[in-house]
Amino acid sequence: MTHPEGMIEDDAELVSPATGRPLTKRGEATRRRLLEAAEVVFAEQGYHEASIVKITERAGIGLGTFYLYFDSKQSIFEALVIDLNRRVRHSMSEAMEGATSRLDAERAGFAGFFRFTAEHPALYRVVREAEFVSPDVLRLHYTRIVEGYEAGLRAAQDVGDVDRALDPETTAWALMGMGELIGMRFLLWERDADGRPPAQLDPVVFDGMTRLIDNALAPRTTQPEGPK
Repeated sequence: MTHPEGMIEDDAELVSPATGRPLTKRGEATRRRLLEAAEVVFAEQGYHEASIVKITERAGIGLGTFYLYFDSKQSIFEALVIDLNRRVRHSMSEAMEGATSRLDAERAGFAGFFRFTAEHPALYRVVREAEFVSPDVLRLHYTRIVEGYEAGLRAAQDVGDVDRALDPETTAWALMGMGELIGMRFLLWERDADGRPPAQLDPVVFDGMTRLIDNALAPRTTQPEGPK
């Protein structure tokens, strides 16, 4: 798969598109402020209504300074998708540390995902708009999550933690789709009497989802009989 020109990889050194030189610590902090502002602006106004001026005004950074870090509105949008992807994967991985089984890891990983989603609802709008603004970066977002997920499921099958009859790739996509839609329904759309979104996923919803995942992934002691 090819990536859009100028796309920042997780382990790539951050450089200025204007100078081609690595960013200083101060430069990295300024770039972070621009991304944080872009997250709010794109989430509130959408890609087409957002502008570089609105992003720089929110960040409190001069318009000319913007071009030291990004060369267009699309480039900061793509960088934001990748940044959100990196952070949500970090939240999930951090939550899974110390899990003693794959089923425990699933519960912890989804808890990390929902916690991040509650704190960063922009993830949904930004990623969905990427389908039209930058399809390659949308595919990259999902692929990065699934690759790690699939590897974890294969490793769990090797040690007998997950049903070996399941296809890891299909299972990874199915679980990711489940988590995304549960988050949309019960975090993004949910509002209290004052119109405020929830700070976390309803424990009843989370328990129901994880019970379903446990039942789907748990190793089978007996294999179903084939057709007679």
